[in-house]
Amino acid sequence: MSRSLKAEMEMRGREDIEMGRDITPPIPPLSYSLHDSFLLSHCSACFSPLPLRPTFPHIPLPLPHLLSYCSPRCSTSDSPLHFSSAEFHLLRSYPSSFGESSDLRAALRFLYSLPASSGSVPNGRLAGLLTNRDKLLARTGYDEELVERIRDGARIMAAARKMREGHVAPEQNDFVLEEAALCLVLTNAVEVQDDSGRTLGIAVYGPSFSWINHSCSPNACYRFFLSSPPPCCSQARLRIVPGARHGLETQKESGVCSISEFSYGEMSENNGPKVVVRSIKRIKKGEEVTVAYTDLLHPKEMRQSELWSKYRFICSCRRCSSSHLTYVDHILQEVSPASRQSSSLLSGQDIYIDGAIESLTDHINDAITEYLESGESESCCKKLEDMLTQGLLYEQLGGREEKSQPVFKLHPLHYLSLNAYTTLVSAYKVRASDLLTLYSGTEEHHLEALDLSRISAAYSLLLAGATHHLFQSEPSLIASVANFWMGAGESLLTLASSSVWSIIVKRGLPATNLSYTLSKYICSKCSLMQKFRAILHHGEAQSTDLENISSEFLDCVTNITQKVWGFLIHGSQYLRVVKDPIEFSWLGTSKDSSTRDIQPHLRSSAVVSYHGDEGSFSVCEAHKCIFQLLINLSCSLGNFIRHLFKAVKI
Repeated sequence: MSRSLKAEMEMRGREDIEMGRDITPPIPPLSYSLHDSFLLSHCSACFSPLPLRPTFPHIPLPLPHLLSYCSPRCSTSDSPLHFSSAEFHLLRSYPSSFGESSDLRAALRFLYSLPASSGSVPNGRLAGLLTNRDKLLARTGYDEELVERIRDGARIMAAARKMREGHVAPEQNDFVLEEAALCLVLTNAVEVQDDSGRTLGIAVYGPSFSWINHSCSPNACYRFFLSSPPPCCSQARLRIVPGARHGLETQKESGVCSISEFSYGEMSENNGPKVVVRSIKRIKKGEEVTVAYTDLLHPKEMRQSELWSKYRFICSCRRCSSSHLTYVDHILQEVSPASRQSSSLLSGQDIYIDGAIESLTDHINDAITEYLESGESESCCKKLEDMLTQGLLYEQLGGREEKSQPVFKLHPLHYLSLNAYTTLVSAYKVRASDLLTLYSGTEEHHLEALDLSRISAAYSLLLAGATHHLFQSEPSLIASVANFWMGAGESLLTLASSSVWSIIVKRGLPATNLSYTLSKYICSKCSLMQKFRAILHHGEAQSTDLENISSEFLDCVTNITQKVWGFLIHGSQYLRVVKDPIEFSWLGTSKDSSTRDIQPHLRSSAVVSYHGDEGSFSVCEAHKCIFQLLINLSCSLGNFIRHLFKAVKI
């Protein structure tokens, strides 16, 4: 996908489209490949996990020459392409020092799918898609590493293709077509994710998808299907058309093929992960359809840098072209001295603020990377929470020693904070699971596991609330909001349904009986369930429905969360400064930052009570509130958004 040559490469609404509609049928890819780390654990044809095959993401293994498949059908349909495209020959001779091979393998598969007459690159296009070769190969400063990879990658691809034909080596410097195909993959490929958000590989799709341009405030999103799409998606029709008609009549000399030809070709294929585009805002007839090429929860400068690095364009969407930073972009990059009294020390010292941002970024990213590579969850939790809580001292950044040292801390809604919350949800969950596995018969360890699950649920709730807060200013974040609320519901479900509560009962501490009917816990002060049932009865919802239900949902969840938040965050030094994970008005006040006080730990044999702003209540009441919060998440907006965006993963 590229913003370049916009007149020939954009898609617009064929008709008026309401939000929450599929605007394309499931589109098969023109080319696709798994990332190297999944070649042994996933099917190379449909990207589904293989039965009884472990994943080895952290152990360097030699690349397999033969790919793995989940079924005879996948093997029969894909293995001929594996050999005919020279992918097999590339893997057999691939230099381990070159790194990831998925982009080269996808480029080889793409080249094989081209007509035999395609020996040149007319107007910088192949199969109607822009290659961006001239821009990507421009030798300008920091691009030299990318240029070298493209040149070397094309040489490796050409050698594999010659090997397939029985030749020893390609003619020297005759790699133009391979360079163009590799640049096309780098420009047009999208990362394919599974339902958990894990990136499995890449895929290149035809013009009906790849001609959709980027916006940081898009009106559409997309999701993948690794298995057969449901009937409702399969029956969807193409509701978007090219924005410019000239040059679209299959002109081979111009390298631009008709959209109808590609739609037919795409729909006749069955291999690879399929993609469906869905509206997240109302789209008028003739209005340009846009999706996001980058993470919308990144600040403007980072988005612009990534877009230029990958696609060689500068985004000029509404969000980016605003004369002042939008509220969301401002808050996503907010770093300031924790001590406002010491802010005068920093007058004219922007270099230290820049240094703080760079250092905080390195610390957070290093801790996350170490966790993903080693799986050391406890160390990850400590490092991330220490950085979130303590920040960096002025003198650590090279500033002069002062009696009142300012401390640079990330704003709770900074994009690095959000990344840290996401990782902490996972790390605490892993720690709880490991404890239950290693010490299955020890009550003390079971209680500790409940504590860890409690903290995981708290971070999950904070992540959902923080993203929803940003969504209220930037509606295009709705897909992220849907995913995080569903994640919060799953974390609360894990916590509320834990068998460890029975240990509390055994020790004489009251706890909720989860066999109570759902109606007992559904909030009686709101009408969300009735509205949700009405939406299901009358069909798809309108955007005004979502706005109204979103507001009512927040009011409902906020009321319950205020009762149980202190219980959830007990023992977490960082979360104690978060007064409310849903309603963030406390961020703008200078009131005393002391937080709720929670009495004894769950391990205590005494009756455990929580002392909050509205009095005290027992573990039993905390458990009931958790369960009530879970039910409201499950029965109201969580299900509503799930209905609108089934299986959406951005």
